[in-house]
Amino acid sequence: MQELLDEFFTYLASERGLSANTLAAYKRDLSLFCQRLLPSQDVHEIKEKDIILFLEWMEHNLYAPASRYRALMAIKVLFAFLRKENIIKVNITAHLESPKLWQLLPNILSQEEVEKLLKMPDIHTPIGARDRAILEVLYASGLRVSELCHLNLHDIQEDSLRVIGKGGKERVVPIAKLSYQTVAYYTLSYREDAQEDRLGLPLFVTERGQRIQRVTVWQRVKYYIKKANINKNISPHSLRHSFATHLLDNGAPLRVIQEMLGHADIATTDRYTHLSSKHLMDSFHKHHPRSNS
Repeated sequence: MQELLDEFFTYLASERGLSANTLAAYKRDLSLFCQRLLPSQDVHEIKEKDIILFLEWMEHNLYAPASRYRALMAIKVLFAFLRKENIIKVNITAHLESPKLWQLLPNILSQEEVEKLLKMPDIHTPIGARDRAILEVLYASGLRVSELCHLNLHDIQEDSLRVIGKGGKERVVPIAKLSYQTVAYYTLSYREDAQEDRLGLPLFVTERGQRIQRVTVWQRVKYYIKKANINKNISPHSLRHSFATHLLDNGAPLRVIQEMLGHADIATTDRYTHLSSKHLMDSFHKHHPRSNS
């Protein structure tokens, strides 16, 4: 299989003219795909359902929607190449829908659902106070989970957060006054080490005082979503998407949202215009008396 992949990547670089970054991403995606499927079966034996199961596995293992979308595109291009070269007789991905990126985004919470979710943690306990602060920061500042986990005590000010994003790029994002007060309550009430003037102290920690990890944040969000009786498939990343969509719905310029999210390309941010439009259409059909007449 490695020889086929080498030929495929040569084809991508020469004939498709993909950028070095995209090519590297495709290599990572297909390497993961081969590790999951090909050790147990030949390329000729892979079925459409195997690809769907692979994408479901990625979702279960907390891969971002954009990563799953890119992996699907890499797999589709690979199988089109294999058919073109007569290595396989049927392109099993030909009828796999190529969903628009916004369709793969996590469910978006309404502003009412966000308020309901934020009330779930018991702030009179160390874990509850921490979790409330985490939910506030994820939604109010639109951080990626990895960015939140890497926050240190020195990174937060009364009106802003210093964030280290993808590729080690640093950006400063606003934080709402109420959200800052929630974080301050957690650190002042339950973090004795917050008074120590030491760089590198993590902002959010476990019961044992260790820096919190992505999987813990994911588990806590799932716990509170269930507790709030919100019947949507919500992940921490959903709060980031809710943040962007609500900003757009309320008139924030796309360029401002791009800067706050830390997107290098505004085309990445532009997908929220599709999501916002869908959200508005759903609301119209649900609430307007003429829509169902």
